[in-house]
Amino acid sequence: QVQVVQSGGGLVQAGESLRLSCTVSGLTFDAYSMGWFRQVPGKDREWVSCITRDGSILNYGDSVKGRFTIPRDNAKNTLYLQMNSLNFEDTAMYYCAAGGCIGGIPNLAGVHYWGQGTQVTVSS
Repeated sequence: QVQVVQSGGGLVQAGESLRLSCTVSGLTFDAYSMGWFRQVPGKDREWVSCITRDGSILNYGDSVKGRFTIPRDNAKNTLYLQMNSLNFEDTAMYYCAAGGCIGGIPNLAGVHYWGQGTQVTVSS
């Protein structure tokens, strides 16, 4: 059975950095594009970043461009989200997604599997 397990997250101060991890099992990791989404209560899930299966195309939402990176390690079946220069508006529940990022373009309807979510809270 497929498992998408997230780790990392927590409470940080504005300007600090944080790294999220997402380890996948039960599927062929390098056959899936991967992405990160985030959501705050009362709002729709927002796309953060996408990476293609081989890591050749990376794409970022405007609000995180230049601050976040989305490396993946196919040998470890793990996706990361490195978040730098965090600000209060980055506070959200972050979700890892397998699928839903074809050619680096996000598509919520195309997500095959979701992680359990990880809370990131940035204090101002």
